[in-house]
Amino acid sequence: MWEERVLFVDAEALVIDKPAGLAVHPGPKTRESLERYLRDLRFGFQRPPSPVHRLDRDTSGCLLLSRNPKAHKRFALAFEENRVTKTYLAVVGGVPEAEEGRIDLPLAKVSSAEAGWRMVPDAGGKSAVTRWRRLAIVDGHALLLFMPETGRTHQLRVHASEGLGLAIAGDPVYGTGRGPMLLHALSLKVDRTGRAPIEATAPLPPTFLQVGFTGDLLDAPA
Repeated sequence: MWEERVLFVDAEALVIDKPAGLAVHPGPKTRESLERYLRDLRFGFQRPPSPVHRLDRDTSGCLLLSRNPKAHKRFALAFEENRVTKTYLAVVGGVPEAEEGRIDLPLAKVSSAEAGWRMVPDAGGKSAVTRWRRLAIVDGHALLLFMPETGRTHQLRVHASEGLGLAIAGDPVYGTGRGPMLLHALSLKVDRTGRAPIEATAPLPPTFLQVGFTGDLLDAPA
């Protein structure tokens, strides 16, 4: 299973196509996580790889893992300093009027015993910026390309629902929760000093194909 999901591998880095429904880290409400499979991702190394960043449990696509502690520190610093280029695909419940735009909407975390935690727009929160472009329209739903300039928790999900007024299809927190959440980490690029960059692109998952968004639509005008 995992060999088929490897998008990039060398002596210090591994990028996999994480399936939707699998959490990166275990939690009180998480029955299964990627941590259970790290030994299967060694591919000849004695040390299991370590996830450098997070993807939400229901988000599929490019996930970077380090293969040694020194590389992990360098990659983690690259994420902290926003030196990683990422793109995401999302299907939203409607069609934005504009073809492209930029969402600048700071976010803060709120929580309650009844509803748990979530991220909300807050002028006093942490800066969160996302560029987006409309790629295709099928049956009243739009396929959007998201290009985040920051990496806040749930940033794209809140920017879609609050910034565009169109929640990501299937989002259980910020949308209706009906069906799978259609958010996919399409590509990842990390520049490295003295060696070729880490670059990977994850194929569209079956859930996107089932609602009519195929690979040939990605370059077509919306």
